[in-house]
Amino acid sequence: MVQSATLPAYDRTRLTPGIVHVGLGNFHRAHMAVYLDDLFAQGRDLDWAIVGAGVRPADAAMRDALKAQDCLSTVIELDPKGKTARRIGSMIEFLPVASANGPLILAMAKPEIRIVSLTVTEGGYFVNPATGAFDPTAPEIVADARDPAYPATAFGAIVAALKLRKAARIKPFTVMSCDNLPGNGHVTRAAVVGLARLSDPALGDWIEDNVAFPNGMVDRITPATGPRERAMAGTFGLGNDPVPVTCEPFRQWVLEDNFPAGRPAWEKVGVTFTNHVHAFETMKIRILNGGHAIIAYPGGIKGIEFVHEAMADQTISVFLDKIETTEILPIIPPVPGQDLNDYKTLIIERFSNPEVADTERRLCFDGSNRQPKFIIPSIWDNLARGVMPRGLILSSAMWCRYCHGTDENGQDIAPNDPNWDALKAAAKRAKAEPVEWLKQREIYGDLSANRSFVEAFADALNLVWSQGAEAAMRAYLSD
Repeated sequence: MVQSATLPAYDRTRLTPGIVHVGLGNFHRAHMAVYLDDLFAQGRDLDWAIVGAGVRPADAAMRDALKAQDCLSTVIELDPKGKTARRIGSMIEFLPVASANGPLILAMAKPEIRIVSLTVTEGGYFVNPATGAFDPTAPEIVADARDPAYPATAFGAIVAALKLRKAARIKPFTVMSCDNLPGNGHVTRAAVVGLARLSDPALGDWIEDNVAFPNGMVDRITPATGPRERAMAGTFGLGNDPVPVTCEPFRQWVLEDNFPAGRPAWEKVGVTFTNHVHAFETMKIRILNGGHAIIAYPGGIKGIEFVHEAMADQTISVFLDKIETTEILPIIPPVPGQDLNDYKTLIIERFSNPEVADTERRLCFDGSNRQPKFIIPSIWDNLARGVMPRGLILSSAMWCRYCHGTDENGQDIAPNDPNWDALKAAAKRAKAEPVEWLKQREIYGDLSANRSFVEAFADALNLVWSQGAEAAMRAYLSD
């Protein structure tokens, strides 16, 4: 029986643009776009519709797909009690994808655009992983600084648009990151201001003094789209949609209220505005994103395909629970209105949802950017309180084992990181000399100088290689 998808509950012809969003992946379309869709359904803030944009050649395919369906996105919520689908109508245009980002720059320069938002992945902010600071030596940044009128990056386009607005005496837009980064507003400010100063120091100073970069915490699990998800769209009469989004029912958004150019009334549709974003962010990044990394690599090594299957593995699920309880929760500061144990329980329930069918491979992706943000800080915090976090260390050792490129069943692991070749080479050296893995200072920083940590890591990696991931986890659980 074909079910029906819910259509937008408002007249889309009344929408006018207020936001340019860069990065029209699954997460954005199941998160910010949905919150705006809910708001428009209340008849509110119809002048805050989204203009979509991309800065990579691959974004052109998404543009073609969405333009063919009037910029409507299909979002399917995967509740174990029953799936539901809706068409999200909050985006009204998708700009042409151009090598020098001319259409994007001109759109952001228009006075009606009051927010520019971003989902460009954790690794897309040109941050030195070891220092957490903006990296002005990144080749893309060097290129944009050399030719700022023809930028290739989102940040270069933002700088160019702000320069036009400054010259025209148009109030600057707010720049809002929607990526999973500690202090994502601060990181975005560093990238935009840092890039501007490389070619125009006065413009960089003006941006720092006049442009708002609110911090925010975003959360919703959205698997990649494949044949399963496209077939699912067909069960709702949407079989011609090549880019449907599936997601869990849960969603959360916590924001600083720092929008001098105005903002939608997101608080009317469940967004939390608070001065304590950092506390929510630390909770989420350490427990959820850290939890993803904890279950990703043992599952990847053991050849497990789906996240819910990893959670059904008794050793992996207990491994996760012990690390969360003993090594992560104790280092998280209090969060207003939140019980950390309840939040941990919720995360475990969300990971276990079989309908989501999120993959271990997706969780394993881009460890070179995710480990320094989601795991390494928790290791440092434990060491600072006099605790050797052997579970987190074992988790990082299993990432090393995964990067060797074969699982425990002898199957090849396809490249799964932008720095895969370097990681694979380091992992091969580390099989005999574990400290070789820790020499990646851009990931581990000064941890390689901590003798006790190095010994614990070597013990963990040697155990994984000699006895396997299962035995290594059981040894940790028996302590």
